[in-house]
Amino acid sequence: MEPELKKLYNSTVRQALLKELNLKNVHQVPRLDKIVINCSIGSQAERKQAIEDATNEVTMITGQKPMTTFSKKAIASFKLRAGEPVGVKVTLRGNRMYDFLMRLVKTAMPRIRDFRGVAPRAFDGRGNYTLGISDQSIFPEVELDKIKRALGFDVTFVTSTNNDDHARELLRSLGMPFRKKLAPQAGQKAEENAGDEANA
Repeated sequence: MEPELKKLYNSTVRQALLKELNLKNVHQVPRLDKIVINCSIGSQAERKQAIEDATNEVTMITGQKPMTTFSKKAIASFKLRAGEPVGVKVTLRGNRMYDFLMRLVKTAMPRIRDFRGVAPRAFDGRGNYTLGISDQSIFPEVELDKIKRALGFDVTFVTSTNNDDHARELLRSLGMPFRKKLAPQAGQKAEENAGDEANA
């Protein structure tokens, strides 16, 4: 069954972006290619158990089993040797990608305490956007009483365009709640849109 967000893109968003961005051809309209979720266990003492916990929770959140990532070099200050597991990574495409995005913006983000939107500037200059999530508990798939350790995620949205402005409009049209600047008050500066993370 085709996800609602994918239907929305094909039926409405694509044509709207074609006009809004003054593009000549529908094939120039930006699209979402994939979503990459990275979860690092950092310097967790029980590295093997931490990887297992991260794998289970990322699987629950995304519906797809992640691959384990390994360190490329030894770092003595972190007591890390080359080749040791350091996190998990999953790449979502197609229907799972749209399903995850829908759950992220409609269900998970509204659960973030004092949430005011995500940073609109966290693009890499090539049309890709990375969002930091500091706590897995915002996802309803994760049972709070079964959380053994706090896990953070980096969620990267890879688009078909190299233009950050075009990519921003694409994500905004798909429901990404970008933070807006506040109008300056008397004797005060406008609130800075600092910070690239959506913190719980």
